[in-house]
Amino acid sequence: MDEAGRESFPAEPAGFTEMIGRLMRAWYTHRPIEVVAPLRVTVDGKSIGLENLFRMMQQDPDRGSPFIRSYFDRIFEGDSLGASVVPFAVARHRIMPRIQPESIFDGVDRNAIAHLPWVNGTVIVFVMDMPEMTVSISTEQMVRWGIGADDLEAIARENLGSYAPDLQVQVIASHDGGRAAVLSLKDGYDAARLLLTKLHDRLAKELRGDFYVATPARDVFIALSYGPDPFLERVRTRIARDFLRLPYPITQDLFIVTRDGVAGTSQAA
Repeated sequence: MDEAGRESFPAEPAGFTEMIGRLMRAWYTHRPIEVVAPLRVTVDGKSIGLENLFRMMQQDPDRGSPFIRSYFDRIFEGDSLGASVVPFAVARHRIMPRIQPESIFDGVDRNAIAHLPWVNGTVIVFVMDMPEMTVSISTEQMVRWGIGADDLEAIARENLGSYAPDLQVQVIASHDGGRAAVLSLKDGYDAARLLLTKLHDRLAKELRGDFYVATPARDVFIALSYGPDPFLERVRTRIARDFLRLPYPITQDLFIVTRDGVAGTSQAA
């Protein structure tokens, strides 16, 4: 506790991980829990990264142990639901896409997760959007349904388009001629809206043609005009900062959106 009586958590990864390990052993006495590295623990032999939780606590230090307990409860509930047999007819309209960095496979068997490789060192993964949580779709679940990853992608993109069909963006004009369109619904799918089929049609007029999109983290979507360079450099500085501090980071690289689709390049700006 600090002087105000609030819980305090270590601000460096190793100490934070040790504290989380102690809390988890007290809460989940029937589960074998080990701290294996800074910001990584194993539970029942399964590796769990703590990077996102660490960043959440840094963003809002007033969050305490009840928030952390709820965070892990949802993970374990999601694992349990993901291991159950969910009929495809029930799941179909809940399947949604997310863009994730390739690093999600660090310490995890990539063959166990339904996904498709994408651009800028990212992959498209799929979740079932449930009332209280999202549940990752495994390769095993996909096989049970008798469909492939391409089928999942088509369904997920369709559901994404109807999830919040009236796409409201805030268009900002820079003093030097640059323009940005910011989307911030905070529903877990802001960055994923880069996958919307009609994204170019929706934003090309505001951004005067083809444009870039930045998705430094799951809840950030910024579409950018093709210049001028000083404007892009200022925005890229913010993107780099957000990538390093926000939970669920994706990439610092920009995506290029044209009428023909989305491309990725680390030299986009």
